[in-house]
Amino acid sequence: MEQLTHAILGASYLGIFLVVFAETGLLLGAALPGDSLLILAGIAAASGQLSLGGVIGVVVAGAVLGSLVGYLLGRRFGPAIFSRQHSRLFRPEYRDRAEAFFARQGPASVLLARFVPFVRAVVPTLAGISAMPFGPYAAYSALGALLWGAGLPSLAYFLGQRLPGLDHDVLLIVAVVLVLSVLPLLVRAAQARR
Repeated sequence: MEQLTHAILGASYLGIFLVVFAETGLLLGAALPGDSLLILAGIAAASGQLSLGGVIGVVVAGAVLGSLVGYLLGRRFGPAIFSRQHSRLFRPEYRDRAEAFFARQGPASVLLARFVPFVRAVVPTLAGISAMPFGPYAAYSALGALLWGAGLPSLAYFLGQRLPGLDHDVLLIVAVVLVLSVLPLLVRAAQARR
């Protein structure tokens, strides 16, 4: 994972943009190193290898554009995929559940999904499939992209300037970020089971 992230950073801003775009807009992008890439990019900016403003710009642009593409793909192809009555994975009732969920929790889920690995890859497509209104989707997606795309690299930049040698502890930092981003989901799931 760390070698992949370093290779992407080697491609500079275009590499960061493409990974963020794919991770937030294409379901196959769920396996890409989004959070670790943003942390590494922030640390690289702190050491002068990249510009923090440039990193934030390409991350936010990639996240907004990627999520809009994911939404539009879900909106365009989702109904046909979920119309098969005897499908094991794509049953119409699953689409109905997604529609009900996004009617109740759409804005919050779009905003908060940005901060949860894997979830940020599927929510745009699910929001499109469930026909969440485009205006609120786009607004909350853009806000989430701004908070995530500016917040995580800025935090890494801040820590990178204050803690020398931080680039040697990237795996530990990424592990902490992953645990903190998944922890609310685990707590929520435990509460739901009660």
